[in-house]
Amino acid sequence: MILVIDNYDSFTFNLVHYLQELGAEIQVERNDARTASEFLVLEPTGILLSPGPCTPDDAGVCLELIQKLPEHLPLLGVCLGHQAIGQAFGGTVIGAKTIMHGKTSRIRHDGSGLFADIPDNFVATRYHSLSVEAKTLPECLRANAWTADDEIMALQHQKRPIFGVQFHPESIASEHGHQLLENFLQFCKLRGDPS
Repeated sequence: MILVIDNYDSFTFNLVHYLQELGAEIQVERNDARTASEFLVLEPTGILLSPGPCTPDDAGVCLELIQKLPEHLPLLGVCLGHQAIGQAFGGTVIGAKTIMHGKTSRIRHDGSGLFADIPDNFVATRYHSLSVEAKTLPECLRANAWTADDEIMALQHQKRPIFGVQFHPESIASEHGHQLLENFLQFCKLRGDPS
């Protein structure tokens, strides 16, 4: 089961729909419905932190959940979830270079992690006014996708199956969203079980 933490965002159920189309069993919970420990007791095979209209500090138990996450458990953060991953590991969330609400950008990437089998320089939709500041990334995280002006569009943990994307793979105007989510589900199948 993939646990989707809903950060009170209308895009959450687009993500849920995509994941269900890919065959995933989903449980959706609001970000303040339980404690981080109570979420982990549900024993998901992966967790997705949804977009949301706030900052990581105001996203319920998201920061604590990231900090308590077992090392084997795959995590994907989308938009606000991506920012929460950056902040939880010591990065700084700042105002974006350009406020992007419903605008598309070309995304270049290094082909690692969630970007397997996704062409470089694809189009993705962005809805954000905050971003993770590149110079504050801790050593455990690395950027693996960027816009033309070098704004970070994806993060990946160096040793754990933790991924964040600033853009919205579930948007109709984003290319390869299903493939990116399928790649996450593959990490859940391969690494979700600690045995």
